[in-house]
Amino acid sequence: MKPTVAPFPTTRLRRMRQSPALRALARQNVLTPSDFIWPIFVMEGTDAEEPIPSMPGVTRKTVDRAVIAAREAHALGIPAICIFPYTSMDARTEDCALAWSPDNISNQAIRAIKDAVPDIAVMTDIALDPYNINGHDGFVENGQIVNDRTVDALVKMGIAQAEAGADILGPSDMMDGRIGAIRGALESEGHQNVTILSYTAKYASSFYGPFRDAVGASSALTGDKNTYQMDPANSDEALRLVERDLNEGADMIMVKPGMPYLDICRRVKDTFGVPTYAYQVSGEFAMLRAAAQSGWLDGDAVMMESLMCFKRAGCDGILTYFAPEAAKILNG
Repeated sequence: MKPTVAPFPTTRLRRMRQSPALRALARQNVLTPSDFIWPIFVMEGTDAEEPIPSMPGVTRKTVDRAVIAAREAHALGIPAICIFPYTSMDARTEDCALAWSPDNISNQAIRAIKDAVPDIAVMTDIALDPYNINGHDGFVENGQIVNDRTVDALVKMGIAQAEAGADILGPSDMMDGRIGAIRGALESEGHQNVTILSYTAKYASSFYGPFRDAVGASSALTGDKNTYQMDPANSDEALRLVERDLNEGADMIMVKPGMPYLDICRRVKDTFGVPTYAYQVSGEFAMLRAAAQSGWLDGDAVMMESLMCFKRAGCDGILTYFAPEAAKILNG
C-alpha cells in the first residue's frame, strides 16, 4: 500500500529535521563499530610495516604487528579482522602449494591473533591469486582458468585455515561448487562451527587495482578475470548465485565491490533476509582518501557517509579499510 501524506502545511517534513534530537529520533539506520570487519595485509618479517602507495594510510604488517592491530580492533569494538597475505613473486608457483601450507603467512597470523586476542573473530581469504604465478584465483591450463581442480585446492586451503583457528572462511574465488565442497570438508574434518562468508556476488570490477598492489598480484596477473567474476551489467545472476551458495552451506553473503553495487545489496537482503555484507574495496577507499588529501572532500564526513550507505542498502556489516578510523569517531 502506498503511504499517504497529508498536504502542506498540515505536513511539514522539515519539522523532524529541525534539531539534532529530533533527527536522532527519526533516524532509521545507525552505524556502530560492531558493523565493521577490518581487512589487513600481512607479510613476512618481524616488527615492520610497509606503506602501500595506492592506499594511503594502509600498510602491510608483519605477524607481530598484525597482533597489535587485532588488539586495537578489539579495544575499539570491531568484532572481526580479515587477513590477506602479501606474497613475493619468488614464492609464487604453478601448483600454488603454499596456499594450503599450515605455515604460510596467513595461517601464522591466524594462530598468533587467536592466541593473543581470542575474542576477536578472524576471517580469511580463500583464493589462489596470492600464491599463483599467473595471478589468477584458480589454476590456469592452456590459457583457461579451470574450475574443478581449483575447487579441490580451495578445499585444502580452507581446511588448513580452519585448523589454524579461523572463525570465518571467505571464499573469494568465484569458482562453481566451492561452497558445497568446503562445507562438506569442514563437516567431515570436525570443523562444524567454522562459518563461511561467501563472496557470492563478486564482480569483475576495475575497483580492485590498489588491492592487487597490496598483495603483490598486479604484476603477476595475466589476462583478466571475466570468465569467473560477474559481469557488472548483471543483477539477476547475483540472486541465483546467492540461492546456490546458501543451499551449499554459506552462512553469510557478500557483495563486492560495495558502493557501485548497492542495488545488489538491497536485492539480496530483500529477497533472502540472510546476513548480508559488502566489501568497500581498495579502489573505493583510495578514491575517497585521495580526494580528501587533495582538500576536495571532507575526509571524515565522506568516510562516515559512505559507510552509512551500506546500512541503508540493507547490509548487516561492512569490510572496510576505514574500520579503525571510523570506530574512533563513533566511539567519540
